[in-house]
Amino acid sequence: MKPVVIAYFTLAFAVMFEVIATASLAKSAQFTKVLPVIFMIVCYAASFFLMSQALRAIPLGIAYAVWAGFGIILTAMVSVVLFRQTLDTGAIVGITMIVAGVVVANVFSKSLTH
Repeated sequence: MKPVVIAYFTLAFAVMFEVIATASLAKSAQFTKVLPVIFMIVCYAASFFLMSQALRAIPLGIAYAVWAGFGIILTAMVSVVLFRQTLDTGAIVGITMIVAGVVVANVFSKSLTH
């Protein structure tokens, strides 16, 4: 496999750990529940480590756009499914625009070449 493909898989796992950590943060009840806090710390550490590994082959700006964009999308989905929160039209439109921005950056940007 090409290094950039491996880097994107690594980035995907970084996003996954970041979303899990953020959900754990919500479950920690403002840091009053120890187990979710410990889980959150471990997941954030894993996320940052994996992000640092992805940066070997993906430029920082692109990697962060993907990480933030997909993190927002997945966190919104987790908030709907796990926390029974709702997204209004403005939130859905905004998230869609974020997805469009990530796609444009990855498809049309010349920053991806090293």
